[in-house]
Amino acid sequence: MTTSTIRVRYAPSPTGDFHVGGARTALFNYLFARHHEGKFILRIEDTDQKRYNPDALGWLLNGLRYLGLNWDEGPEVGGEYGPYVQTERLDIYQKYCHQLLDAGQAYYCFCTSERLEKVHQEQEKKKLLPGYDRYCRDLDLNEAAERVAKGESFTVRAKLPIEGDITFYDTIRGEITFSYTMLQDAVLMKSDGIPTYHLANVIDDHLMEISHILRGDEWINSIPLHLFLYQAFGWQPPIMAHLPLILNPTGKGKMSKREDRAPDGRLLPVFVRSFEKKGYLPEAMVNYLALLGWSYDDHTEIMTMAELIERFSLERVKSAPAAWNYEKLDYFSGDTIRRLPIEDLTDRLLPFLAEAGIQAKREKMLLITPLIRERIKTLSEAAAWIDFFFMAELPSYDTALLIPKKTTAAVTLTILERAQQILTTVEFTHDTLENALSAEANKLGLKTGQMFQPIRVAVCGRTVAPPLFETLVVLGRELSLKRIGQAIAKIRNTH
Repeated sequence: MTTSTIRVRYAPSPTGDFHVGGARTALFNYLFARHHEGKFILRIEDTDQKRYNPDALGWLLNGLRYLGLNWDEGPEVGGEYGPYVQTERLDIYQKYCHQLLDAGQAYYCFCTSERLEKVHQEQEKKKLLPGYDRYCRDLDLNEAAERVAKGESFTVRAKLPIEGDITFYDTIRGEITFSYTMLQDAVLMKSDGIPTYHLANVIDDHLMEISHILRGDEWINSIPLHLFLYQAFGWQPPIMAHLPLILNPTGKGKMSKREDRAPDGRLLPVFVRSFEKKGYLPEAMVNYLALLGWSYDDHTEIMTMAELIERFSLERVKSAPAAWNYEKLDYFSGDTIRRLPIEDLTDRLLPFLAEAGIQAKREKMLLITPLIRERIKTLSEAAAWIDFFFMAELPSYDTALLIPKKTTAAVTLTILERAQQILTTVEFTHDTLENALSAEANKLGLKTGQMFQPIRVAVCGRTVAPPLFETLVVLGRELSLKRIGQAIAKIRNTH
């Protein structure tokens, strides 16, 4: 197989939000395709109409674009193998379903839901394995055709072998064997004329010339049915690789499909759009997702998309599950933020500031961004660090914050009055401010921390803020003096 023939697909069902487990599957397909200069196809498997969510497709497409996983063929892109939405291909599935019926590889089933429930209850009483009892498997073909012609409701089931084993080779897990005695004649076509996942999936993968299937290991148990269908149609199945599970952060159990909150109240996102909303950089998300079940070597972690594409191989995908780690993702995101040029980071921050109600000008933010770049792990954290820069009046704060440890209100008043005098006269540059205020601390017999805390709280309204002297420069002389004056009045009124 040449690299030009490599075609992989990501084929989600639009039944819910775009989960990071699905994003990891999409990423591995994307990296594999790009590494081999092949094609990455997006196919929407919407045959489960009962669970279909009209919002899910938008969440999916937006999430893939946020991660930079642009598809070569699929919805909104097109391609010569379309349509790429399964409910737009129903006539194709009907054609191949009839082919199976004509070849005796499938049969009509007229069992009602009431009968199937009764069979299930009897199996439970007798402690038998649950499943279809093959009641309609050997119906006379002419009788079945007559019942269909009369309009009787039916499904179509696969006529699987009853004895023997089937073995297939998984690129990640090696040889896997199933016994046909443990399998049942699964439904291929539902009573509403819509195929099940199994039939549509196999037909589409063949017609779209998919060379490799990379998907979650929850689909391993479907392989015997899929291979039966490939054999029944006389088709060569694609090469298969089933990716490892992603576990909860505890390492116990599959990662939740629902978002929860940590004991401290923090949201623990599991959906791609939630990570995007919190301001995780897509480069960090891609880097982190790539390492859930794959590694380049035993020490390299930080990689760009280009490096991941160059280095990715199925041989280094592990079969063991990987546990999600929010702290490690935070580290990746913070590291990515620190690597961004100031201009790029500023442009990414501006929408998050606007969302938080801060109307920041880009020119001013170019001065502020360097002050917080080392302090944030996500873009959404920036607003809480810099909101005071854009306030005409600071919110009320506790006067006690102005008074450093081992000092008094009187000493603090002196500190602020001296600072007021200095800031009125000195040049407003970082070095001049630092030298002048440090010298004044020495004169007063104070540690610099004691000198700087009241000034910081006065101009920022908090004890934790960006570096003081850079902050003063950005605020400017007039606003800095105004806030220090308000702090002086606050102490005098309180003490």
